[in-house]
Amino acid sequence: MFSMGLFIGLLLIITAGFFVSAVLLFSIESFRENEARAGWILLSAVFILLALYMLVFFSGNIPALWIFAISPWLIMILLFWPAGSNREGDKGPDPRGQIDERDIMFSRRLLKEGSRRYRKYYSQNPEKKESDDRSRAKPGLLSPRSQYYHPLQFAAANASFTAVEALVPAIDKPATAEKVKIEAAALSTFLKGWARKLGALDLGITLLKTEHLYSYRGREHNYGKKVDKRHKYAIAFTVEMDKEMIDRAPLGPAVMESAGRYMHAGSVAVQIAAFIRELGYDATAHIDGHYELVAPLVARDAGLGEIGRMGLLITAKEGPRVRIGVVTTSMEMKEDTVKRDLSVTEFCDICKKCANNCPAAAIPSGEQKMINGIKRWQINQEKCYDYWCIAGTDCGRCIAVCPYSHPDNYLHRLVRLGVRRSALFRKIAVPLDDFFYAKKPISRKPLKWMNP
Repeated sequence: MFSMGLFIGLLLIITAGFFVSAVLLFSIESFRENEARAGWILLSAVFILLALYMLVFFSGNIPALWIFAISPWLIMILLFWPAGSNREGDKGPDPRGQIDERDIMFSRRLLKEGSRRYRKYYSQNPEKKESDDRSRAKPGLLSPRSQYYHPLQFAAANASFTAVEALVPAIDKPATAEKVKIEAAALSTFLKGWARKLGALDLGITLLKTEHLYSYRGREHNYGKKVDKRHKYAIAFTVEMDKEMIDRAPLGPAVMESAGRYMHAGSVAVQIAAFIRELGYDATAHIDGHYELVAPLVARDAGLGEIGRMGLLITAKEGPRVRIGVVTTSMEMKEDTVKRDLSVTEFCDICKKCANNCPAAAIPSGEQKMINGIKRWQINQEKCYDYWCIAGTDCGRCIAVCPYSHPDNYLHRLVRLGVRRSALFRKIAVPLDDFFYAKKPISRKPLKWMNP
């Protein structure tokens, strides 16, 4: 007759086999990611688990057998059981008012000291002058005098930015005269498939809102130009930044990758806009340095992610390790149905890893505040850009350390599933990430080919 002791022994063997194998697989995956710290910790856990299960098995202690056979499954159920606040919600409130592009640091840095534009801006915004002049006195982005200057790495980044500028003549051209009628759902399906073929990760479509647009442009070629809402729809998409490059942030490889992905996103946006114009409809590509809108807001409303503590879009699979492209058009589109993933901001509320690792202390570590009618975090853009001017790169340290930036594999998909489902899981995920990957990870050195 089948005894209870034999049953619990078999159950213990099944439990031990499952969890030891899972930890071993996680260890192997960590080594594949070049995460040696996590790999060795998990490999050590394999031997510890094996020793514990063997000790319990041969002890013959029935209560201990029951505990070790059942408790791991109960813990897993507890961690992944939907609990806490709902992970989904509607799009939520829109910001009240628009951002003036003349107020962002990328525009203010272009103001020439003593020029009429310089005098007018700082007469209207005197509180910004001291910090802006301090930034201008520093070496600057991609400067040979900056802290992390490397002639090859910086030249590569500049080459990608030059390629972006070469795309500018194609961002907004007249449509062909004859309109081709395409069913909106079929167009959406085609665009999403083609965008992936072009190298985009995800693509979403949303109604273009006034709040998405800058109120006035702020770059040299169109400074002070009022932005009019010319189109009905916005198509947003993301391209992935390579983790191996971003892990070198704030060193040169990170700005190489950033610039290269801006160029890639620009290329995809220009092609999508040209495609729509070929069908006879107006379309404008919005690319680096030539945005008429706030790309993360559009991408969020198109269902591509949430805006996290660091002020960047956090996507479901690559976290903030993406660049965004946008195309606006008058062609009739099928708007995507979007459910907000509130677990992202709830996790950001607990995590604070980007704030704790920011070299400029530019990311707030406190709670969200009401800004322009919505609760959100707002980085100190002056501190952030000031550090860029010292480092010579666009930093990217916040992206590198974000737990959402881990590769999209079975190990991290499992973690993200837990984060989405359970408030308890979100609370333990942060200390576990610190344990496996360090609370303040060290920037990785460039690979040999990056620094010959």
